[in-house]
Amino acid sequence: MKTKHRPPTLRDVAAAAGVSTAAVSKYCSGAQRFSPAVEAAIQAAIEQLGYRTNHLARSIATGRSGTVGLVVLDLGNPHFTGIVKGASRVAQANDYSMAFVDTAESKAPERHLVETLSRRVDGLVVSSRLADESIEWLKALGKPVVFFGRYGHEGVHSVGADGYLASLMIGRHLMTLEHRRVAYLGFPGSRWNAERRRGLGDALAEAGQKLRVFEVDAPTPEAGEEAASRLLLDGQRPDAIVTYNDLIALGLMNEARSLGVSIPGDVSLASFDDIAYGRYTSPTLTSVAMNSEQMGEVAMQRLLQLIAGELEHPFDEVIAPRLVVRESTLRRSL
Repeated sequence: MKTKHRPPTLRDVAAAAGVSTAAVSKYCSGAQRFSPAVEAAIQAAIEQLGYRTNHLARSIATGRSGTVGLVVLDLGNPHFTGIVKGASRVAQANDYSMAFVDTAESKAPERHLVETLSRRVDGLVVSSRLADESIEWLKALGKPVVFFGRYGHEGVHSVGADGYLASLMIGRHLMTLEHRRVAYLGFPGSRWNAERRRGLGDALAEAGQKLRVFEVDAPTPEAGEEAASRLLLDGQRPDAIVTYNDLIALGLMNEARSLGVSIPGDVSLASFDDIAYGRYTSPTLTSVAMNSEQMGEVAMQRLLQLIAGELEHPFDEVIAPRLVVRESTLRRSL
């Protein structure tokens, strides 16, 4: 008759690691950090014995669910997919599961969705276009919250890329290529649109030029296609176009072929996010990398620190953007 082996317990791990059961419990729950040697000994014992934490027991003992929430605008956009990937990697490494809400670029149901999610999680990372007044009700949820994007509000924790610097970099790049008529195809529904427009305007002003501004009603390839004729068949066609994001740029590039306009032969094109698709188009797309995976990682790290009570003061952490020059921008002949 086979003997049924019992699963390893917290006490077994403590004995194997040469520490107290309290130390193992605090290590597993993330409630306390120990010296590298102690943590290494506990982790080695866990792996050797095949110990698995009891999430239900842990939640009862700590009052925590062991789950964190992530609110994103559109999982169909690779920029936000990168954020989820980075955040998920950190959550899993810290033994947290992750629940998320995709608001599908819609503002209307956002508050209800976030409030419902908040009841199930220990904290939230929110990448959203919530209006300024929504900051207060998010605080009132009583859960740690980290925002993507630089909100600039007192008492708010945020992690974001420097959109102003990113657009300044694109604008100066186009100026060095001797472009003089530059248009920005923006998405005013985003809170990050204004700083991108401002950076481009300032870069052009340095060269004595003025930015022309156009708008789309969605940050999608379809919106880029629809806007193409407005910009490309205009009597004052720009030398260069900068779009709010790569998806808009890809749609515009596709429609430009149908209109018989060469990119970059007739018009240079640049944008923001540096999603993978832009590397495989023809021409390849000049873009500013906003480092979405890194943003996801940092935001989740800060959220877990907030949950553990390790951060006392609000932070506004800035991820540096990086200009990636490819084939879609070309020097204009004067």
